[in-house]
Amino acid sequence: MLSSGAPIVTLRTAPQTPYDGAIAAARTCYSPRVIGANEVTESQRDSIGVLTFDAGHHTVYQHAHFEFGLENISRQFVWTFLHSYPFYNSEQSSQRYVKLKEPRAYMPPLVGQARSVYEAAVVRAWDRYAELSALLKDDALAILKELRYVRPNTNAERLKQIEKDAEKRAIETARYVIPIAAFTSMVHTVSGIVLHRLHRMMNTGDAPHETRLVISEMVRLVKEWDPYFFDKVGLAPIPDEDVQEGAFPRPRSGGDCFAAEFDARLNGRWSRLRTSSPDAESVVAESVRSVFGLAAGEMEDEEALDRVLNPARNRYRLDVLNVSYHSPLMRALHHPTYVFEKRLSHTADSQDQRHRMVPASRPLMTFADTARPDYITPRLIAANPRARAVYDAAMQEAWEAKNQLLALEVPLEHALYLLPNAKTLRFVESGSLLALLHKWTLRTCFNAQEEIYLASMDEIDQVRTLHPRIGRYIGPPCVIRNGLISPRCTEGSHFCGVPVWRDFPNAVRRL
Repeated sequence: MLSSGAPIVTLRTAPQTPYDGAIAAARTCYSPRVIGANEVTESQRDSIGVLTFDAGHHTVYQHAHFEFGLENISRQFVWTFLHSYPFYNSEQSSQRYVKLKEPRAYMPPLVGQARSVYEAAVVRAWDRYAELSALLKDDALAILKELRYVRPNTNAERLKQIEKDAEKRAIETARYVIPIAAFTSMVHTVSGIVLHRLHRMMNTGDAPHETRLVISEMVRLVKEWDPYFFDKVGLAPIPDEDVQEGAFPRPRSGGDCFAAEFDARLNGRWSRLRTSSPDAESVVAESVRSVFGLAAGEMEDEEALDRVLNPARNRYRLDVLNVSYHSPLMRALHHPTYVFEKRLSHTADSQDQRHRMVPASRPLMTFADTARPDYITPRLIAANPRARAVYDAAMQEAWEAKNQLLALEVPLEHALYLLPNAKTLRFVESGSLLALLHKWTLRTCFNAQEEIYLASMDEIDQVRTLHPRIGRYIGPPCVIRNGLISPRCTEGSHFCGVPVWRDFPNAVRRL
C-alpha cells in the first residue's frame, strides 16, 4: 500500500532578527562603523527596507540564512525547483545507499480511478525495485570479489563488508525503476533574498502544485519567526498567466521528435562538445601572465599552462578543500568555456545538477514528454538477461500508467510523477574550465555515479583532442595525486580496487 502525506517543513535555525539585520547592514554602508540590529528604528524598517528592496539592492537580504528540514517531498520537486538554480545548500537522503523499503511517494490531488491507477503504479514500481535488487546482488558481488581480490582464505569480516557493498551496488542500480514521485528528505539552507525569489517563482517548473505547498510553508515559518521579513518587503508570487514558460505550445507528441533529433546529434555519446573557446590554451597562458605581470617573452605558453594545471607545480590542485576560486593563479582557468549537449537519466541528473557552477538548460518535462518509453539502462542491468527483462517490463508499465492518467484527463504535471528515475533527460550544459576541472576530477573517479562518469569521460576525451595541453592534466584524484601526496586515493575504505592511475584514461570500470 502506498504511504503518502503532506510535506513536513521545519525551520531548524535562523538569525534572531533577520529583517533588522538586513536594515543594519544597509545602514553600515553609510557609516564609519558596523551598525547593530538592535539600533534599527521603526521608521528605518519602513523607509530603508522598501528603498533597498525596490531599488534592487538585495545583498543586504543575503546575510540572513534560513535552515529548513524538508520531509515528504518528491524527487521531482527537488529536481525541477529546489535544485534548478545555484544559490542553495542541501544534504539529501541518498537513494544510492539507503534501501527503499515501503512505497512512500507524493500523491497529487487525484480521485477515483485516477487515484487507483496512480497508487497501483507506485506500488508496482516498488515491487520491481525489490525484484531487481535481489537479481543484481550476486552480479555485483562477483565483480567486487574480483576487484577486492577475495580468496578462499579471505576472513569472514572482510567478506561480510564486501557483501554489504554488493547490496549497495544492487540497490543503487535497482533505484532506476523507482518513480520520481518518491519521497526524499533533506536539510535545505537558503539566504533571505533567495527565499524571496522562491516565493516569487513558486508557480513555475514542472511541479507547481507541490511547489506551492512547500514554499508557502517555508515562508509561513519565516513570517512566524520574524513578521517583518516578508510583511515589510517582498513581491507576491508571479500568477500562472504571467509565467513566461506557460506561453509556449504544449504538443503531447513533440517530445518524441525532439528526443530522436537530439540523440542523432549525440551519435552514441553521452555528452557531445557543442562549442568551446577556440584559443583556450593561449587564453589561459595570457591570463597566468597577467596575474604575475609578465610579458610573453618572460613566460612561454607551455610554461604558463604547466604552472597552473600541473599538480606537481600547482599544489592547490591537491587540496581536498577546492580552493581554486580563492587562488589568483587558478582563476586564470575561469575564462575558457565549454558547452556540451548531453543525456542523463533523471536520477543521474539530480546529482549532476549539484555541480552548480556548471549550469544547464534542462527540459521542462511537461513540454518534452514522450508517448513511448524513453529511458536509460544501467550496464549492470543490461548484462543480466533476467534483470533486463524485469527492467524493460517496469519501464513499459510506468509509461502505460502515465498515459492512462492522461487518457483520464489528469494534468500532465501530475501524471509525470509516475515516470521512473530512468527517464532520459536531454539538455545543454556549460561551464568554465575552472568549474569543469573540479567536476571532472570528482566524476572521473570510479566511485562516481555511472552515467556522470561516462559523460565526464566523453567530455575529457573531446577536450584532450581539441586542447591537448589542457587535457593531459585532467583525471580523477588518484591520477592527479599519484606520486605527489599520500594517500593517492581520497576514498579511504571505499577504494574502487582498480589502480586507475596506472592506465588512465584507458582503465576499465567494471561497476
